[in-house]
Amino acid sequence: MSQWAGVVLAAGLGTRMKSRLPKVLHRVCGKEMVRYPVELLRRLGAERTVVVVSPANRAEIERALGDQVEYVEQGSPNGTGGAVAESAKLLQNKDGKKPEHLLVLGSDSPLLEEETLRQLMADHLENDNYMSILSALYESPGDLGRVQRDGSGRITGIVEAASGVPPGASPSDSSTEINGGVYCFNAPWLWENLPRIEPSKSGELYLTSLAFFGSGNGGVDNSSVGSAGEANRSKISGIITPDSVQLQGVNNRVQLAQVEAAMRQRINRQWMLSGVTIVDPASVFIDAEVTIGQDSVILPNTMLLGRTTVGEESEIGPGSVLRDSTVGDRCRVTTSMLEEATMEEGSNIGPFSHLRPGAYLESGVHIGNFAEVKESRLEQGALMGHFGYVGDASIGANVNLGAGMVTCNYDGRDKHRTNIGAGAFVGCDTMLVAPVTVGADAVTGAGSVITKDVPPGRLAVGVPARILDKSSDNS
Repeated sequence: MSQWAGVVLAAGLGTRMKSRLPKVLHRVCGKEMVRYPVELLRRLGAERTVVVVSPANRAEIERALGDQVEYVEQGSPNGTGGAVAESAKLLQNKDGKKPEHLLVLGSDSPLLEEETLRQLMADHLENDNYMSILSALYESPGDLGRVQRDGSGRITGIVEAASGVPPGASPSDSSTEINGGVYCFNAPWLWENLPRIEPSKSGELYLTSLAFFGSGNGGVDNSSVGSAGEANRSKISGIITPDSVQLQGVNNRVQLAQVEAAMRQRINRQWMLSGVTIVDPASVFIDAEVTIGQDSVILPNTMLLGRTTVGEESEIGPGSVLRDSTVGDRCRVTTSMLEEATMEEGSNIGPFSHLRPGAYLESGVHIGNFAEVKESRLEQGALMGHFGYVGDASIGANVNLGAGMVTCNYDGRDKHRTNIGAGAFVGCDTMLVAPVTVGADAVTGAGSVITKDVPPGRLAVGVPARILDKSSDNS
């Protein structure tokens, strides 16, 4: 396979977003827009990926992407041609093999699909093109660039609606074939011809100007890639995708919402075709990095966010929100919220309960309604039927936590832990003032305030609690 490199154009300021956050870091289905093309290039087999950034957004983009890509800075906003010229300096000077072909993507079109780009790359190689473009048919091109063709259907140029017309192109308004901002280039030809791009009226260097050169017009420079006899032969073509939604870009928050809606529809369809039941797809929100097991059911008004994982044969919803959480097989989450929490196989929660970060339910744990758990582990078979708070605690196997019980874990300055041994029974409205331990098989009476450790198998009653034998006569 020919050697490919990818370039992601991410230096735009995105002023129409009206945001302090760089445009390319706004999220679509839980993932920053710039991550979509970077991950797409990796799946396509690009040996190197260069992200073109600006001085204003470089630090934030580097924090988002880390060291999985190479970075080059576009010092001044001089257009897409200037951005690719900056990447050329890096790609040409790198030690080792230099790319034979280049795939250039924008950073604000997250709906592009892998199969579409594979078709474009294959067409590029099959036709031995200098330049290949991805386009689509739009009824109203608006401010999108338009592809120009001659009577035989050959591409002759691309009209940039924003800042005038590339040399030699006709500014016809009749064309509805729009340029998708996705390009394949023969790398040596690209390096030869980038310097030939002339500034537009706005001073920008448009990468689309190369379409005119690649069509065989204007004395194309092909000295590095072909014979002199090819000088006037068109070496540009491309594919027209029937799915124009893939080319939807994001320049403002209205378009961000439109792209989000299209992506969510695609994600929901993918999971349904993979064996997941989504009762009402219109009301279910599933982020891009969520995974769901076969035969699970997602009920209406449910959100699966971040890197949430749901196992097989589980039921989530209605009205549940899971963020960055792990839910095992055959679990149930009814009208409840999970944040960075874990539920093992066969556990269940809800309605109207909340697992906060660090909550861990082992297999068979039952959490009922109006309960909250934070930074705590409930071991196998533990029960908390209703109304209570467990924070910074270790709850043993088969413990029963009565209604209204609270671990008093915060003294106004520090957090303290509560430990409850296996088989213990915590009575209704018990207050456990941490740090405190309730031993295995111990019992606390209703309304008790536990301020000191309860030994295994003993009974604690009263305010403050007294330690008794379970068989004591408390009359």
